[in-house]
Amino acid sequence: MLRFLSIRRLAVIDSVEVEFDPGLNVLTGETGAGKSILVEAVGLLLGGRASAELVRTGEDVASIEAIFESHGEELLVRREVTAQGRSRAFINGALTTAAALKDVSARLIELHGQHEHHTLLDPTTHLAVLDGFGKLDADIAVVDATFEAWRAAADELAGQKRAAAERGARQELAAFQLAELERGTLTAGEDEALAASRHVLANAERVERLCAESYASLYDRDDAVLAGLGGVWRRVGELAAIDPQFQPYLEARDGIKSQLEDLASFLRRYRDGVEASPAKLQQVEDRLALLERLKRKYGPSLGAVIERRDQLRDEVGRLEQGEQRLAELERVHASTRGAFVVAATALGAGRRRAAGALGPELERALAELAMDRTRVEVRFGPELPETGWTRRGIDQAELFVSPNVGEELRPLARIVSGGELSRIMLALKALTATASRGLSDGAHRSPGGAAPGMIFDEVDAGIGGRVADVVGRKLRTLGSAFQVLCITHLPQIAAYADTHFRIEKQVEDGRTRTTVVRLEGEARVEEIGRMLGGEDVTDRIRASSREMLEARGAKGESKVKGESESAVSRAAGPRSRSRK
Repeated sequence: MLRFLSIRRLAVIDSVEVEFDPGLNVLTGETGAGKSILVEAVGLLLGGRASAELVRTGEDVASIEAIFESHGEELLVRREVTAQGRSRAFINGALTTAAALKDVSARLIELHGQHEHHTLLDPTTHLAVLDGFGKLDADIAVVDATFEAWRAAADELAGQKRAAAERGARQELAAFQLAELERGTLTAGEDEALAASRHVLANAERVERLCAESYASLYDRDDAVLAGLGGVWRRVGELAAIDPQFQPYLEARDGIKSQLEDLASFLRRYRDGVEASPAKLQQVEDRLALLERLKRKYGPSLGAVIERRDQLRDEVGRLEQGEQRLAELERVHASTRGAFVVAATALGAGRRRAAGALGPELERALAELAMDRTRVEVRFGPELPETGWTRRGIDQAELFVSPNVGEELRPLARIVSGGELSRIMLALKALTATASRGLSDGAHRSPGGAAPGMIFDEVDAGIGGRVADVVGRKLRTLGSAFQVLCITHLPQIAAYADTHFRIEKQVEDGRTRTTVVRLEGEARVEEIGRMLGGEDVTDRIRASSREMLEARGAKGESKVKGESESAVSRAAGPRSRSRK
């Protein structure tokens, strides 16, 4: 609940502090006194749009600060707006975002103004009313989660399908190129080996002749080198006996002989293996031509071609996995869609059960608000097409109302007046609020309890007299379970307040200032009298005012706070709070 509200340098307000109580808090005052500014201030705490026009003329920063009580703990929230239109938000002194501030504050206080009343004219808002009455939060959470999963799967599937369309041509090309390279059965260094082989084959006759002549020089002729080595080594032996410098060569004679024998053997084998074969040469030429063509197409070297082949293997594998991923996403999409439909259908069933109870309950609540002949029915339209599904489900529902006997039920937007709309909003709020809290209408909540707050602005639009009295009674009933703040022009409603504030506008030193005064005793009698008969409050009007307050059980003592009541504020001794 809202315990404390401080507004500084906002529009016509220089500095105002208000301490609210549990129950029904009513704010009254003349038109133009600044009641709407208080609503604007709370709207800023609820994450409303900040504007430089809200800052008081001549000031740099406007600030709104509130202390909420929740579960026995205090929560301090603050919003600042600069003359340049920038804003900052704080929760317990820590800088935060307007969105986070809205999320926190909206759980603690709800604002119901003329705009919120008229949202009832939009049939798309009626499901939310039904959900609140039916306490369907858990079902909605499941629908929301399954919707999110389904939409995420649908988005991923759509992206995969787009990729598949692009992938088709790429996959075909990559597969073709890989097949071409795989057919080549490429081996690193093969082109160099083939080039050497081609050179030998091109000179086969000459190679064969040179090998034969060399072999003959080593072995076959009478003056063969190997046959004459014995004489050479005898002479070298004699030289070594004369000069030791020849000794190393003499010692190497066995190795030299062995090398020459190996050379002769290699020459013979090589000669026998060489064949002047035009067919074999052509095979080598063809293979080299293939490798050169692949190098021109896929890389400057055979190594680069082999690297490209390996890359294509990986790419084709990934593309094939993409096909598998597409099939998997199709399954996930179908599964999440089915889960959403199941959850939405269950939510729809809960809504239909709630609709069956809401009509009679709302008729009873409206009867208490002097609309006792009103009939109400919730009608469901056809389920939304898949393109219209939302995180709220697949249902369409609309409130149909007949405010007069003999009239057929018609859509709410087509038949109600402004006063009727205000009462329907109040009745619905009472029903959904008590339903969400598990309280029957009129149940009492301890003043120290942490009930959420509700602010009603313009709830008295288009009503008066007896109807205003029953609206005031309903607000007090709601205030027995929740903290209610109500801005009103009607004395019939103000007289039901547990706590009564008057918003005043004064002109000091050429500047307009708004103050908030907590009323008690005769001050409250005077304010109710002003609301009854205007600024000239006569003794007769005062008597009527007292009678109205006594008839409605006007409550207790109170404090006064605000600029013009500083002395009273000091005497009342407000609680000391640390505010950043």
